[in-house]
Amino acid sequence: MASRFLRVYRAVPTQAHFSTTAHTLKPASRSAARLNQVQFHTSNRKMAQTSTYTANGENGDHGDTEGELNQWKHRPPYKVHENDANFNARYEASCHCGKVKYQLSREKPLDSKYCHCTTCQKLHGAPFQWAAIFHKEDIKFTNGHHDLGWYESSEKTTVHKLPCKVSCAYCRSPIMDEGRNMILLFPTLINFKSEADRKNFEPTCHMFYPRRVLDINDGKPKWSGIAGESELIADTPEEHKKRKREEDEEKANKEKKDGK
Repeated sequence: MASRFLRVYRAVPTQAHFSTTAHTLKPASRSAARLNQVQFHTSNRKMAQTSTYTANGENGDHGDTEGELNQWKHRPPYKVHENDANFNARYEASCHCGKVKYQLSREKPLDSKYCHCTTCQKLHGAPFQWAAIFHKEDIKFTNGHHDLGWYESSEKTTVHKLPCKVSCAYCRSPIMDEGRNMILLFPTLINFKSEADRKNFEPTCHMFYPRRVLDINDGKPKWSGIAGESELIADTPEEHKKRKREEDEEKANKEKKDGK
């Protein structure tokens, strides 16, 4: 499929094409060919002028670090860990184009999950999202600190407003979801050095499973909504369902007791 697209784009006339055409046409048609050549160059210049990108959404920094719109740069997860002996780089990750790179100091995420909600499906262009939860202090950007773009999905704004989606402003690779207290990173960006490292990011469950695009019978807990706050469904192992019932009963008894 990719080769077909490449063939389509390669069919666009080039400068050499116009030059050759101008010499092979009759005199009456050469002026029209030259006009096409001028239009071609003009179009290319316009495309070059409009092909640049603006990083950091509406909080465009232009290399600045001061001012109200740049306060995010001085707070985790974007604050640079300068000469921090306590930051032990355990993993390295990057976006597709390599402009954005970061390191992680925590060996295992606080949790790792598959999310099947329609928002994740649309924003990732995939059947589901694989996300791992970390503290904001666990990440250190080593490149592309200023090459990030924001998207707040509820208001559909590109202002840095929490919670928000963070991506590379150049290749548009999703970098993370930034919450008010935590961040959701995407393990597919991590350059795992061993299968044991990858195993540390093994998902513990599925969320919003009723909205799935395909069935995944992996024996992991399947939540109808947010993990721990919804119902367990599908092929969720019985021990997980039993534990959930016990937790619900314990919670109900506590609320009943507190109500008295």
